[in-house]
Amino acid sequence: MIKPGKILPPVAALGAGVLLGLWLFGGGGDGGSEISLTSNPLFQGSEGLGFAAQQSTGQRIIVTDGQSIQAAVNSASPGDVIQVYPGTYRETVYIDKDSITLTGVVVEGEWPTLDGGGTLNDAFLYSGDNITIENFRITHYKGNGVMGQAGNNFVIRGNVIIDAGIYGIFPQFGRNGLVAHNLLTGIADAAIYIGMSDNVDVLHNEVHGNVAGIEIENSRHVLVEGNIAYDNTGGILVFITPGLPIKTTYDVIVRGNFVFENNHENFGAPGSIVANIPPGTGIMVMAGDDVVIENNIIRDNDNVGILITSLDILKQVSNDPDSEPNSDNVAILDNLMLNNGANPVGALKALMLANLQTRGPDILDTGGGTGKCILNAGRYRTLLMAEYANCDEAAKTTRSIRSMTLDQPVTGSVYAEDAMRENIGMRSWYAICSACHAYDIQLIGPSVQDIQAIYADDPGALADYIFSPIKVRDDAPEMPPQDYLTIETRRAVADFALAMEN
Repeated sequence: MIKPGKILPPVAALGAGVLLGLWLFGGGGDGGSEISLTSNPLFQGSEGLGFAAQQSTGQRIIVTDGQSIQAAVNSASPGDVIQVYPGTYRETVYIDKDSITLTGVVVEGEWPTLDGGGTLNDAFLYSGDNITIENFRITHYKGNGVMGQAGNNFVIRGNVIIDAGIYGIFPQFGRNGLVAHNLLTGIADAAIYIGMSDNVDVLHNEVHGNVAGIEIENSRHVLVEGNIAYDNTGGILVFITPGLPIKTTYDVIVRGNFVFENNHENFGAPGSIVANIPPGTGIMVMAGDDVVIENNIIRDNDNVGILITSLDILKQVSNDPDSEPNSDNVAILDNLMLNNGANPVGALKALMLANLQTRGPDILDTGGGTGKCILNAGRYRTLLMAEYANCDEAAKTTRSIRSMTLDQPVTGSVYAEDAMRENIGMRSWYAICSACHAYDIQLIGPSVQDIQAIYADDPGALADYIFSPIKVRDDAPEMPPQDYLTIETRRAVADFALAMEN
């Protein structure tokens, strides 16, 4: 038996981990057996990702109940593997170095659990490249379950994330990543949120009981495949949020997913983008380009099965002329659609009543955009899609595309300007703050213009507020404390926000 805290000799790669451990595959052997990280053939290179198949070259560090995961990270060197055994770990884990693997070990159905107690903001927060986080249970955080800030070649898999705040899994400004075989529920915004990232696969996850199940925002070259999305307000979303430094969402494949009964009431924060999602929405594309929707099962979504729309649907939108508002070159190929639109709401309900109908469509396009097509439209109940061409299936099908990730690890920022990595204030603002604060409108929190009016030439006071905020607005939720940021980072964020001009 390995003694707690002992560092062992170099070990081989831990492979792709365990898909929810005993929950899916049952116990193995006699009592006391552990779940091996390489024992299940389903995970032995099943993703086919070159960057994820690299072998560990470092030490193995063991963490057991009562010890600190963060202490293990602090002592680790690039290439090390940290194995965390069952227990409850009440901490936030920061990973600001490269090539660290954090893997949970499930023993007789007992998981290593990170519990934020309803007070901590994040469970895992990483900024290094080549980070793997797998096989953890995460619950009771206020902000995020797993959040990445400009980390490339990330792997987040096999985790169970319950009631973990605003976002469950949230990589941002990352290139070359895998989010696979996770289960997420009870998330107040998006369970899986791919933000301003390139070359990401989102595979075989289960998301339910969230506002948004899977959300692809201002990201490019993304594959969303084999996921189960149900009982969310919206199942799978592909869209653009204006006012962010990356202005586009394109080259997204939504394929082979089971999207059903996404009829949950919308409990998103007032002013947030997801607060605009009508309950009962299966798949929604808003201003995304070159999106292919293929071979999904989409059923029993009360409002609409597939909604193609523009930024005009938003009640308020940041004034960003560089964010083109329409969805262009959307292709809807073979999909099985059953019993969608049974109880339309809001504007769609009014539209249906105006047409002397009470049932919503399988597929709706609210207008705008060019180059759209649908294969065999007569199989579906469609609305406002007269301008769609008939798809050339051979030209549009994505069957030959196995992955959107790259074969080799990458370096450098996804953002076109290297200043994003060099300017800690800019990077931290867009990675942490921009999800809640836009320049000229209120999202979840006040606009940047309002913040500038309050703090004017006092960045120190703003930095102090970031560390220990209090609720001061009736129309906005209390801001979670960002007390994990160093005083230098908080001051850099304050300086950047107060100097922002658009």
